Amino acid sequence: MEDQRAPGQWWRHGPPWRSAADGAEPHRPHWPWRSTALLTAVVLIGSNYAGHSQPDRVPLDGYARVLLLVASLLLLWRHRHPVFVAFGTAAATLVHLAGGHPYGPVFLTVAVACFGAVVAGHRWAAWGSLGLLWGGHALVALWLYRWLPPSGDQGAGVYQEIGIAAWGLAILALSELVRVRREQWARERADRLEAARRRADDERLRIARELHDVLAHSISVINVQAGMGLALLDSDPEQARTALTTIKAASKEALGEVRQVLDTLRASGVAPRAPAPGLDRLPELVQQAAAAGLTVEIEGEPPKLPPGADLAAFRIVQEALTNVVRHSGSRHARVRFAHDGDALRLRIDDDGPATGADAGGSGNGLAGMRERAAALGGTIEAGPRPDGGFRVLAVLPSQIREVQ
Repeated sequence: MEDQRAPGQWWRHGPPWRSAADGAEPHRPHWPWRSTALLTAVVLIGSNYAGHSQPDRVPLDGYARVLLLVASLLLLWRHRHPVFVAFGTAAATLVHLAGGHPYGPVFLTVAVACFGAVVAGHRWAAWGSLGLLWGGHALVALWLYRWLPPSGDQGAGVYQEIGIAAWGLAILALSELVRVRREQWARERADRLEAARRRADDERLRIARELHDVLAHSISVINVQAGMGLALLDSDPEQARTALTTIKAASKEALGEVRQVLDTLRASGVAPRAPAPGLDRLPELVQQAAAAGLTVEIEGEPPKLPPGADLAAFRIVQEALTNVVRHSGSRHARVRFAHDGDALRLRIDDDGPATGADAGGSGNGLAGMRERAAALGGTIEAGPRPDGGFRVLAVLPSQIREVQ
């Protein structure tokens, strides 16, 4: 499958090929037929031209062409067996040159093989094969040329060997640069995947908190009102009707908020059509609590906060009151807003006593409140009071100070 990214994204996110180290699924390397065929043609045709321009060397014969073909075709295995290909191309090239045949693009096969070995992580193979080629060529050019073709060869000077060594070092340096860049691409891709996973986890937790807060509060109200309605159905039908009316209103509100959360989930990146709830809905929350038989006293003025902090403060109050309805024998709760320096202190108290095995606050509700506060850099303290009640204290830091 072809890479569909724009050209500018290629350099920003790395090349289109993948490997197991890059975070992709492990797969068997492909056969580089087209590039190998092109390189083989370049080596054979270029060596033929080089033979005409170097009359002092041994003309190309069938033996020389076989060596050129072997060095080129070995590149077919450079992705599967990079070490073998690096040493194989170096050996074939060395034998070709030791036979007195013309210099030419046969060095290109060694360069491509060593490049592939370094990029694949086999640096020692690239360095070793180039060292083998250079050492063997220096031995032939400086000593063995007396007994090797072509006849009358004067050998090579030290400067020529230095030039060949510089060529090899340049190939290795370029290969190392590509290897470092590929490792950087792999790290960046892994970082992007990890960031995407974190965003998905954070979004899943956010949705879970929203659904829990909405459903726990509304179902608690519905449960209390349903019990009241059943108890009064025969003795006080009018009061039972009031309870059913409250159930209808609470269920309608819960459905609306759940729909809003699900709409946000389905349309990622699209602004919600309805504003998120905030402390401006505190009177409505107090009224719902009253319908469940809980009297709520507000102390202090609810501050004006940015949307995210406003939602967190509202959900903390909502969850705390829900816990009072579900887990406390008290029918009275106090919500107090105060400022301590640059921090907003939000305190919810009830007089107890606690009822039920999970009244200590070990469930998802308090965990969600702590996550909301922590996301803003704040803290939540929740636990029984010395006098037998229960207290939730949220401290939200200075970045959500009151908006003028």
